[in-house]
Amino acid sequence: MTTSDMTHASKIVILGAGAIGQLIFHQLSAYGVMPALLGRDASADSQTLEFTNLEGKTVTRQAQFIDKSMLASCELLIVCVKAYQVEAALLPLLDALPTDAHILLLHNGLGPHLSVAPHLAGRGLSLGTTSQGALKLGRWQIRQTGAGLTQVGHAQGPRLADNLRQALLGAIHNSEWCEPILPMLWQKLAINIAINPLTAINDCRNGELAGAEFEPTIFALVQEVVTVANADGITLDQAQLTERVYQVIQLTASNYSSMHQDIHHGRQTEIEAITGYLLSRAAKYSIATPANKAIYRQLKSLERGN
Repeated sequence: MTTSDMTHASKIVILGAGAIGQLIFHQLSAYGVMPALLGRDASADSQTLEFTNLEGKTVTRQAQFIDKSMLASCELLIVCVKAYQVEAALLPLLDALPTDAHILLLHNGLGPHLSVAPHLAGRGLSLGTTSQGALKLGRWQIRQTGAGLTQVGHAQGPRLADNLRQALLGAIHNSEWCEPILPMLWQKLAINIAINPLTAINDCRNGELAGAEFEPTIFALVQEVVTVANADGITLDQAQLTERVYQVIQLTASNYSSMHQDIHHGRQTEIEAITGYLLSRAAKYSIATPANKAIYRQLKSLERGN
């Protein structure tokens, strides 16, 4: 990447300074791009961030935190908040964000892209998903726990500038540009639907879902995803998707899912952007989804503490 490209790409702002937001910050910084961070308290300040990579090497970097008033030069806003936080975090920033800035949503599940789309006033929108693992050791300390796969692609409006796209793909290892992106996001949605709520409901690690007692439920959940996706214009192969679900269960056998951890710590989950999104699309086409409805109700009961 040339010096001019680096200057251009440095006008990247990461909205959300959680584990994934900090991970993307460190990856872009290591690549030669220095993004700014916009956190929950929205204060402009400098903060030392500590990062331990997969090899166990620890580095510290200075991060510039900005507030809404400093968005005038932003060319790419990467939204790394939870799915249920996207609207509340993003919409108040739009009047300060340049009309030619591009927005990338990088969260679990689907749904926020539909709710924010009418408000973007012609700005370009890309969508992405990442299975990279990052663990917060402290507020400003993270450790990468898994390489994972990151997939990003165009959704609507003007396309992401080539140099910004190259910076993203160059900085994030094992990443790819996918078009169309929605089939990739539906595949990830199916995996989340089959794994996350079940681990939370059964208070177990991912690997325990390989047990024969879960097989009928996983089969039914995936079957319903395929039916709804097909109605929504997304072709998914049920056998391949089910095989992929079990591959992920094996690859992440010792992990607790994020939804399990949210329930364990009494936090709001992303169920609305995962199973909830499937149910909303199913309702649009009057498709029965009894397996997912049952899981959704159980999870919402847990979320309420019942």
